[in-house]
Amino acid sequence: MTGWAGKVGRIRVIGTGVMGRGIVQLAATAGVTVELADVQPEAVAKAIEFVGGMVDKLAAKGKLDEDPKAVKDRLVPVDAPDAPAEGVDLVVEAVREDLATKRALFASLERVCPQETVFATNTSSLSVTEIAAELGDPGRLVGLHFFNPVPLMRLVEVVPGTRTYDWLPAEALELVRTWGHEPVLAKDAPGFLVNHAGRGLGTEALQILDEALAEPADVDRIARDVLGLKLGPFELLDLTGLDVSHAVLESIWSGFHGDPRLRPSWLTRPRVAAGLFGRKNGEGFYRHVEGKQQNPDEPAAPPKPAGPVFTADEPLARVLSAAGVHVVPDAYPDAVLLVPLYGESTVDAATRGGLPLSRVAGVDPLGGYERRLTLSVHPGLDPGVGRAAWGALAATGNPVTVVRDGPAPIAQRLLASIVNTACFIAGRHLATPSDIDTAVHLGLGYPRGPLAWGDLVGGDVVLRILRGLEASTGDPRYRPSPWLTERVALGLPLTSAGTTPADLLT
Repeated sequence: MTGWAGKVGRIRVIGTGVMGRGIVQLAATAGVTVELADVQPEAVAKAIEFVGGMVDKLAAKGKLDEDPKAVKDRLVPVDAPDAPAEGVDLVVEAVREDLATKRALFASLERVCPQETVFATNTSSLSVTEIAAELGDPGRLVGLHFFNPVPLMRLVEVVPGTRTYDWLPAEALELVRTWGHEPVLAKDAPGFLVNHAGRGLGTEALQILDEALAEPADVDRIARDVLGLKLGPFELLDLTGLDVSHAVLESIWSGFHGDPRLRPSWLTRPRVAAGLFGRKNGEGFYRHVEGKQQNPDEPAAPPKPAGPVFTADEPLARVLSAAGVHVVPDAYPDAVLLVPLYGESTVDAATRGGLPLSRVAGVDPLGGYERRLTLSVHPGLDPGVGRAAWGALAATGNPVTVVRDGPAPIAQRLLASIVNTACFIAGRHLATPSDIDTAVHLGLGYPRGPLAWGDLVGGDVVLRILRGLEASTGDPRYRPSPWLTERVALGLPLTSAGTTPADLLT
């Protein structure tokens, strides 16, 4: 049905909660007449009042292209979700995440809607195919997964089910564009695109916490300052609510039949049982007072050491020398030894270099020593040497986080997991490389898409980190994606699909 998107002039939104109201506002300001329906009729009037208020605010800020009254006149209450629907081109449901509820709703709609009316589900976690399975015509249903808050979050995942009509995904993409949002096409797989891609950060952060390498605040500071994330992984878990995040972690992992790279942490279940949800109830990985996160103070760094410091890493040596640290050209017997780490522990790096372990501390070079620095401390390090190493790094003026030595630096582990997860999504053709990067950048607020991020750092560097982690831990969660290994071997960008069989047929 080519051109359907351009003919959509009247829709019905069922469910007037936060998501439903946002979808109503988006469509109405895009020029569409919107019917509002809810199982609680009184909720419809409240939703119309709320959306009208938001429209007035947009007008007051000069962000509305027409008279606000014209927009509000397009808001039409209806008596019930399954009220007669002649003239309705699209029905969007935004009811609670329950398969039986959604199936029953669409079954009732099928009895009252014209055959040409398209159905859309705003589900974030349920299978679109399973929702449509009991419809007489499952081809008319597609997933339109909006993100909260809908008017501000420009991303929409368009998710066709197994039986969705072939013409419908492209028309749904076009409809979203005409409403001023950015659509991406995702397969009907667990977590769709954004929730699947987001597991890279969260599961690895929880693994780091499980290994007792650093406190949540330390991991978050490294994630923000080194990787440039707006929120660290534990801040994000507190914001989302661990009760919600725990369920998503478990469902996506089980949805992919226990894939090790998506393995959740045992840490979340007891925290949920204890009610440590996060911001919503005042205590999670952080305490929250009146909605404000309480951050622990960073410890004061020791003074700059008077003694010599040696590192074989020239960029680090230059930064330390510029800070007035006494950098020497060799590993003198009295020198503090700083080794850069890529996908390995301080112990392994020092042993490989034949250095005395009691005087060696590790440093993460990711970020080019221009932002937060991370110092890795292993059990055999002389404490006095460790304090001198800390003081030397702090002399650069950059904040320093001191962590326990692990199989790779924390920032590298987080980034490698983010990139590798995206590579698995691309390799399975769950979405195109472009859509993966768009979805993650817009939906998760990362500074760039994960595939482009991997290209920036270097696919070979990401692969080195993963192979080091896999070799040292024996954990299959770190197995590199074939998408990554192939592109590194071929010298192709991670963002490139490369040559496919289809290219030979054209």
